[in-house]
Amino acid sequence: MNTKAKSPADAAEMSLPRDCTFTENDWRVLSQYWYPVAIASEIGDKPVAVKLLDVKLVLYRSEGKVAVARDLCFHRGAPLSLGWVENGEIVCPYHGFRYNCEGACTAVPAHPGSKISPKLKLIMYPSVERYGLIWTCVGGGEENIPDFPGWEDPDFINILPPSFDIAGSAGRQMEGFLDVSHFAYVHTESFGDRNNTEVPQYQVRREGSELFADYWSTVSNYGKGQNVPVPEGFMWLRAFRVFPPFAASLTVHFPEDGKLMILNCASPVSARYTRLFVPISRNFDKDAPIEDTIKFNLQVFQEDAEMVEAQTPEDLPLDLMAEAHIPADRTSIAYRQALTELGLGRNYTS
Repeated sequence: MNTKAKSPADAAEMSLPRDCTFTENDWRVLSQYWYPVAIASEIGDKPVAVKLLDVKLVLYRSEGKVAVARDLCFHRGAPLSLGWVENGEIVCPYHGFRYNCEGACTAVPAHPGSKISPKLKLIMYPSVERYGLIWTCVGGGEENIPDFPGWEDPDFINILPPSFDIAGSAGRQMEGFLDVSHFAYVHTESFGDRNNTEVPQYQVRREGSELFADYWSTVSNYGKGQNVPVPEGFMWLRAFRVFPPFAASLTVHFPEDGKLMILNCASPVSARYTRLFVPISRNFDKDAPIEDTIKFNLQVFQEDAEMVEAQTPEDLPLDLMAEAHIPADRTSIAYRQALTELGLGRNYTS
């Protein structure tokens, strides 16, 4: 067998994906970062097809771990996601080639007695299971999965809503998550209040590559209809922590030392299509139905998605002169500056 397959070491030097929706520079910058691509519990005994940065991937369980590979058999280009997993090996649906958890071909049924070239190997990518998600990187970058301490804290319960698809860019979604002045207009059906629109002053600080913003206001985080009493004059603290390019956490401080932690992970399927993963942890209402939390967050996601999908330009412009800004936009301005420092283009794609 003389078919040439790229090894994991070649990943960083790989050519751009077919029909790539990013500029070459932006794709190579973004490909160095880690993103979630699936909910771990949804990867079982059948291959699952996903896409990240326009790269078609297949996920499957092998020897107790989730393997991530290019969704391609190099023999005749068939997608392995249409195949199946047998004894820990993924089987190509076209000619039955088998590949082990390291991506090496172990069987060519048409020639069972022939020696298999070591070059006949899948392009494999690293895989880490964390916060109930499967994370990977298609460009060979060092592991840079964001910190989310609530998930490992025994005093917190963990909730993982289903992934949520948005026909919009990851950058626009991220900026919407960080925005504190849209509550009263976009989220009026979930928790916003049209009579409470003022955004108090707040500051953004930088620590290394991360951004931090503590935002105090009287806007309640309880959903409409919950009618939970809040102490008079209570100030809600929303503490943001940004992990460029496309992850951010929000810790909302409730009365009586309650904390709600949300990790917003915008996984860029393509330049203008995003799959959102949102692990949630909280140290209160531990006996409340999980379904209620998932339903409420889905409502918030849908409210945000409607706006993100309608914005123009679809891409997040990093040139600060391209759009107008107000003081409430301090976090998004700092976020755009951080993306510029990563090396992304001024007319940023995703």
